Amino acid sequence: MKRRTALILALAMRTTPAYADDGVDRHDAEKSADLTAAMVTFSESSKRMVTMLARSNMTRETMEEIHQLTYTLDVALAKIIEAATELADLLEEIHLASERSDAEKLSRVTDSYLAIAGHLPP
Repeated sequence: MKRRTALILALAMRTTPAYADDGVDRHDAEKSADLTAAMVTFSESSKRMVTMLARSNMTRETMEEIHQLTYTLDVALAKIIEAATELADLLEEIHLASERSDAEKLSRVTDSYLAIAGHLPP
């Protein structure tokens, strides 16, 4: 639980990705339909980047591949950050509802929280 909470807090505290309003077309970036897809895309793309960076000869083509891959990583990370931010907000609502003994709100908000948290890795 501590590991998951630390991940959520770290992601939630990160600023919005720099590309958000820069007007650059990222049509080649792989899109993530939901949080689970974003987590898979982020993990797989990070592994691809490690493989590319391990090449003994860093060619212009390799750097271009890495450059293109950063778009996909950025899109996936934005989806993860969005979910982490929502989780942080819901967690605060859970905290307040439990503090006030508001069982109805606690149940409703906890359902929303668990629906998102269930997509995070164990």
